[in-house]
Formats: sequence, structure tokens, C-alpha cells
Amino acid sequence: MKATRTVQKILANYESDTPGVKANLCRILMNGKLGGTGKMIILPVDQGFEHGPARSFAPNPAGYDPHYHYQLAIDAGLNAYAAPLGMIEAGADTFAGQIPTILKVNSANSLMSETAGKNQAITASVDDALRLGCAAIGFTIYPGSDMALDMFEEISAMREEAAAKGVATVIWSYPRGEAITKDGETAIDIAAYAAQIAALLGAHIIKIKLSTDHLMLGEAKKVYEAQEIDIATQAARVRHCMDAAFGGRRIVVFSGGAKKGADSVYDDARAIRDGGGNGSIIGRNSFQRSREDALDMLGKLVDIYKGKA
Repeated sequence: MKATRTVQKILANYESDTPGVKANLCRILMNGKLGGTGKMIILPVDQGFEHGPARSFAPNPAGYDPHYHYQLAIDAGLNAYAAPLGMIEAGADTFAGQIPTILKVNSANSLMSETAGKNQAITASVDDALRLGCAAIGFTIYPGSDMALDMFEEISAMREEAAAKGVATVIWSYPRGEAITKDGETAIDIAAYAAQIAALLGAHIIKIKLSTDHLMLGEAKKVYEAQEIDIATQAARVRHCMDAAFGGRRIVVFSGGAKKGADSVYDDARAIRDGGGNGSIIGRNSFQRSREDALDMLGKLVDIYKGKA
């Protein structure tokens, strides 16, 4: 498999990384129907931990089986499949080598009290990722949480270990917690800040949410207004988040969020494409649909990222 010039250019942005890390990034970038384009679609299935089994899989009961998600990602021609330890283990042998995998190494759950603070437990290791042949580890941070500094230190250490062992790092950067209002979780100034924090922590791939034009931080709002930063459209806000990710030198994918209408999913993808984002990481909007509908939708997303729709 020869890397395209587009992929070679992306890999050149990771100037300190070892051949092992770059090889794993190349595996993801060159896989599937978007392989070689610099765009990607990743299937994440960590919602069973986050929301519980019924909320995650009852809308499409086939999704209770981990093999279903592996096969969906493979048949849809996606770049990678991301999941917690147990789900990766449940299909690791059957699907070995058929799609790059990302081991989600920390998780939250809906059984914690509101007073517990926004945090995630470490549930897997870099050695697990190596044992299972994963291309990357995935780790969630919550900028704005009182526990955020602990999470930053945890991923800093795990990222160092992963890099030394040739494994790439994906950071889910989701602002939430005591310092963030509900509207602030998707505010553009906060989304850009989240992308910058993930980049500064050494993420090879950054996952953030699409943002609104709301500005939460008063001091930041003054700068946005004084510098006339364009945040009027979703594509403009994607472009601003790419600026925050080292001027586009880091791969950024945007989450699909809760299940919604297909047209909204397509509009989001066009905004990501037009704003220079690298793609989508789309879970519930794919696996909560029937297999037929999910494959149809994912196929259209591929076309959008290729500029055909």
C-alpha cells in the first residue's frame, strides 16, 4: 500500500513521531473508501458504557453484538472502528487485520451521581492496544471539569507510552463540567479551545463536537468581535477549529452526536468538508439505524467527502 501524496503531506505534519506511529496513522488514512483522500469516517461504539445497553442498542438490536459493528465498519468502507476493551476483544480474532481499530482506554457511565464530578475511569492500557493490534488509543478529556487537570495528566502519560510503542493517540475533547454552561458545551470559543488543548496534549487525531455561534467566555468574545472572526456558518466555525488545531496541522474529526435526520447528518458533513475538517466520527447516527439504512447513509457521506454530493 503506497501512501498518496495527500496522506504523505498530512504525515509530514507530525514531525517528532516515530515510523511506528506514522505507520499506524497511515493505516487509518489509507483504509476504506476514503483511503488516500485525507478525509475519514470512523465508527465509534462506546455508547454502551456511556448511556447503557438499551439506550444505545435497542433501536437496532443487532447492535448488541460486537461483531455487528466490526462488520458494519468494514462493509461501509470506513477508515477505522473505535470501541472499549471488551468490544474490541469480542471480535479481535474474527476481524484481525480487516480494519484499523482504536482502543478507547477510558470511559464514563450514567450511573454516577451528579456530585461525582465529570471524569472517566481508565479501563484499558497501551499494552492492550498492542496485544489487540490496534492502530491507536482513544482517550476522552473534559475541559471545564474540576477533574480536567487529572485527565490531562493521565493522557499525557499514556500518550508518551503509546508514542514510545508506536501507537497513535486520538483525543475526544468534550468541554463539560462545573466551569461550562450547557450552551457553552458547543460554543465556538469553547470548541476551538478544546481543539487547541487536545493538540497541545499531543493528540494525533482530535475529536470535537460541531459548534454553534454562541460565545461563552467574555474575554474571548471581545477578541472575536475585535478581530471580526467569522463564525456565522457551520463551515466557518469548522475552519476556525481547524485553525485552533495548529493551523490544520492536526487531523480533526467531528462527532455526529445523538441520532437525527439523515439530511442533518449530510449537512453537517458538507460543512465539515467545506470548512477543511478531516471528517466524521459517527456512532449513534449509523448503528441505531438498520444495517441497510446505515450503509446507505455512510455511502452518501463518503460521496460528500469526495465532493460528489
